[in-house]
Amino acid sequence: MSENLANRLREVLLNGKWIANTNLKEQITTTHWRHAIQRIGNMNTIALLTFHINYYLKGVLNVFEGGNLEIKDKYSFDMPEIESEMDWSRLVNEFVSNAENFISHVEKMDDKLLNEPFVKEEYGSYLRNIEAQIEHSYYHLGQVTLIKKLIEQKQN
Repeated sequence: MSENLANRLREVLLNGKWIANTNLKEQITTTHWRHAIQRIGNMNTIALLTFHINYYLKGVLNVFEGGNLEIKDKYSFDMPEIESEMDWSRLVNEFVSNAENFISHVEKMDDKLLNEPFVKEEYGSYLRNIEAQIEHSYYHLGQVTLIKKLIEQKQN
C-alpha cells in the first residue's frame, strides 16, 4: 500500500503524466518567475499555490521525521515576496526537495502505520493525510495549469 501511495504522489508532484498529462514539477519548473507572480483577476498566483502546496508537504514531512505538527491553515498562504528569479528558484527547489523526501518517507512506511492516528485521532489516519496530500495537489495542479494557460493567452 505504501508503495502505491508513493507512486501516486510521484505522479502528481514530480514526474507523472497519466492523470493530468502533466505534474506540478513540470508546470512550475517551466514557469518564468515573472509569470509565477502574475495575478489573473482574483486568482492566486502560481508562486502562491506552489508555496501553499509546499507548506503542507513540509509540515507533514516534519511529522514523518519525528517532529511535531506545527503548521496552521491560516499561515498556508503567508509567502515571502518573490522579487527575482533566485527567489522563485529557491521556492521551486524547496518544493521539489520536500516532494522527493515526502515520497521517500511514504514509500518506506510500514503499511501498519497507515491506519494509525496521525498526531491526534481527530486528524484521521496517516493514510487519510497522505491521500489528502494527493487530492490537494491535484486540485491545485489544475489551478496552476489553468492560470499558466491564461497567462500565455494574455501574452499572445
